Amino acid sequence: MYCWLFLNRILLDAGTAPLDEVVLLNPYTDKEDPGDKQSIFDIWAKTVDGRLINIEMQLFNQYDMEKRTLYYWSRRYSSQMQTGGRYIELKKCITINILNYIVLPNEHTHSVFHLREDSSGAPLTDDIEIHFLELPKLKKPAVPGEEGLVNWLLFLKGKDNENWEVLKMNEPALQKAMETLEYLSQNPEARRRYEDRQKFLHDEASQRDGAQREGFAKGLEEGLQEGMKEAKQEIAKNLLRMGMSHQAIQAATGLTEEDIKMLN
Repeated sequence: MYCWLFLNRILLDAGTAPLDEVVLLNPYTDKEDPGDKQSIFDIWAKTVDGRLINIEMQLFNQYDMEKRTLYYWSRRYSSQMQTGGRYIELKKCITINILNYIVLPNEHTHSVFHLREDSSGAPLTDDIEIHFLELPKLKKPAVPGEEGLVNWLLFLKGKDNENWEVLKMNEPALQKAMETLEYLSQNPEARRRYEDRQKFLHDEASQRDGAQREGFAKGLEEGLQEGMKEAKQEIAKNLLRMGMSHQAIQAATGLTEEDIKMLN
């Protein structure tokens, strides 16, 4: 229920008409392995008129998010086509990314993309719609009496429940989401799985960051070694032109006999 209300808040914020009803295609199930792809807002849904919706929440930067988004959107879109099906039967696909990091070079917390002609802005098709909700860009606090998507985003972004009363007053539908979160925090087994999952994600991010730093250091070392070799080769060429023997050039530069022969 509250997922449907949250989805409608996102669509209304983008100027799209709200949905009467959605059907979840992947009901939430617990997974024992912390490495399993699992998130409260990793949801596939379908509207009454057949439109497909994918909501995904990413805690850590997976990189290439723009291309990943298009790839997964295209898979969802093409999955509708059955053997012998007609293109006219393909329905609109909406992808919603809720990110705990910044991807886009703008200041908008909520960015929406469609496929349009550059000059006139005329749509090619309405079948593609992609939302980016970047939580770090949301700087404002909870304001009593303010309705809309901002309350849901502040709830998702919040690290504590100090503003929950204000958010519940602004958006009563958040009550159920807050009760679910409180239940998970009080249930030892649910909390253990959540903490295992968080540890896995943090370790994965650290390993990726370490691998990138190691790759940079290795590349720098290889570049320096290559540069030193090129400098030695230039010196050797000059010494060859001066008529110095290969043995003397080897002693002066550290190059091998084979290296020097290749310079001739």
